[in-house]
Amino acid sequence: MTSPHRSFSSQPAYDVGLLVIRLAAGVILFSHGTQKLFGWFGGGGLDATGHFFTLSGYPAGTTFALIAGLAETLGGIGLALGFLTPLAGAAALGTMINALAVTWNSGFFAPTGFEFTLLLAVVALGLTLTGPGRIALDHFVPILRHHRLAYGVAAVVLAAAASVVVLIIRG
Repeated sequence: MTSPHRSFSSQPAYDVGLLVIRLAAGVILFSHGTQKLFGWFGGGGLDATGHFFTLSGYPAGTTFALIAGLAETLGGIGLALGFLTPLAGAAALGTMINALAVTWNSGFFAPTGFEFTLLLAVVALGLTLTGPGRIALDHFVPILRHHRLAYGVAAVVLAAAASVVVLIIRG
């Protein structure tokens, strides 16, 4: 007899689905982070991104560009690999919350709106709460092998708190 909790899908399908979502979000976040940090993939690098952050109201724009670039790059790598997933998700979520604050008044739809940023924030939130699945490096870390909702909730609280602090600094 099958478990009532698994009757709608199989565990392997769930794990493969999470892997696909993690890889897509991770690669996108990594790409955006390295645009900020190194100017890769047509990005502006730290100087141009720092200037944009300054124009967006962040004091010490280059410093905040560095923080955002590192959070996106390392969070993207962590999500893609399923490594330290709650923290990787928190890094991505916190950065996306700040990006939402910057783009909120630009309308919903791309290219200037916040729809894409919102999607990345929600995906990061979902992965932070669900965990990476079994096809992940976390599966080999004993304390993270069995994802606990408490880890995800704690990571979401961390992301929200860090975002609030940065937004207060931004003014």
